[in-house]
Amino acid sequence: MIIEPTAKIRGINGFAERIAIGDNTYIGHHVEIICNDFEIGDYCKVHHHTNVHGYQKCKIGHNAWIGQYCILDCIGGLTIGNNCGVGAHSQLWSHIKYGDTLEGCQYLSEKEMKIGNDVWFVGHCIVSPITAEDKSMALVGSVITGDMSFNSIYAGVPAKNITEKVGHPFKDIDQTSKFHQLKQHLVESKIDKSKIQIVMNNSDFYWDDEVSYFSIADRQYTKKRSIEEIAFMNYLLPEKAKFTPVDPI
Repeated sequence: MIIEPTAKIRGINGFAERIAIGDNTYIGHHVEIICNDFEIGDYCKVHHHTNVHGYQKCKIGHNAWIGQYCILDCIGGLTIGNNCGVGAHSQLWSHIKYGDTLEGCQYLSEKEMKIGNDVWFVGHCIVSPITAEDKSMALVGSVITGDMSFNSIYAGVPAKNITEKVGHPFKDIDQTSKFHQLKQHLVESKIDKSKIQIVMNNSDFYWDDEVSYFSIADRQYTKKRSIEEIAFMNYLLPEKAKFTPVDPI
């Protein structure tokens, strides 16, 4: 991992209770992570001047891409799945508070935000404490105040579902086509093919050798931390393919 020297990682009042940062993850300049319990997976990028803060747990999965000047608020709790993108200058808020309750202000709440897998906030998005289902997407400048449905696309202020107008973010691709496409990526990467094997599903995995196996159907790989494996993952990310490590049996 790389943590730039100007980044700050700590708890709310001093040392954090738990900080877990995955392999090959990058934390950029002037990033501030102020959480008592923070977890981020492998191959993530948190770019400069991003702020992560809050009292509750913040958990971010593998292969995340967090653009510069983002705000990730976990006062109400924040969970972001695998393979998610949060574009530059976006803000994810899990609470609302400021007006005096003694004076009758009725706007005071904290709610966990749950972001599924393969979700993408394109950039300059402002997000309330919603649930975003897998493969949902919000276009640039969206203000999201309601939940986002599976494989749907949103835009506007407030954001509305425009999937019927523009189509789904993800199309269906058959497993055989994916297999041959990933094989072609391996060829084009010019990485030693004896250390990387493409298979159809996890049942074809082997753990007793030095080969890293990549499963098409399960989008997982056997993590061996070899030079070739890391090079192949970096070649695939962020737009060719995303895989997450599977635990050994």
